[in-house]
Amino acid sequence: MRKGMIGVMSALFIVGAPVAHGQQATSGATNSPESGRPSQADFKMLTDIRVGVIKAALQLTPDQEKLWPAVEEAIRARAETRYRRLAALGERLGQSRDVDPVQLYRQRADVLTDRAAGLRKLADAWQPLYQSLTPDQKTRLRLVTVHAIGGFRTAMENRRMDMDDEEDIELWLLPN
Repeated sequence: MRKGMIGVMSALFIVGAPVAHGQQATSGATNSPESGRPSQADFKMLTDIRVGVIKAALQLTPDQEKLWPAVEEAIRARAETRYRRLAALGERLGQSRDVDPVQLYRQRADVLTDRAAGLRKLADAWQPLYQSLTPDQKTRLRLVTVHAIGGFRTAMENRRMDMDDEEDIELWLLPN
């Protein structure tokens, strides 16, 4: 058990840096190689790594394996939605046009609604599997989650700075 936990933690640290870098890099407005933003293939690879780390940490039993596909599908759906959202944002920022502030608020509300629905689907997918986890598996899941939250916190700080930049750009584009 201890060796398994050490292996999982080692894997987390090994893949954690590229995942955190990938999350930070996705905040760029373009998808060019110079922007540092991963391509869709890179984004899928990062998602594969996240899914693999979670699954490896849980060490699922055969009965639990049956519940895993719904969780994996929800994780991948959220990642794909995030990639599309960032790509659309990059396109909008790349266009020089008049900005309608009311439409901007509506678009932001739609994005937040979609994100909330995706998060709800993820929680619904996790519920049956989480209920079947042993205390050791729940502990490992918490460790993975804590590590992910650290990466998310860094990504969110970067995203917040990018959002400030995005709002500044949008305000700059508003007619005087």
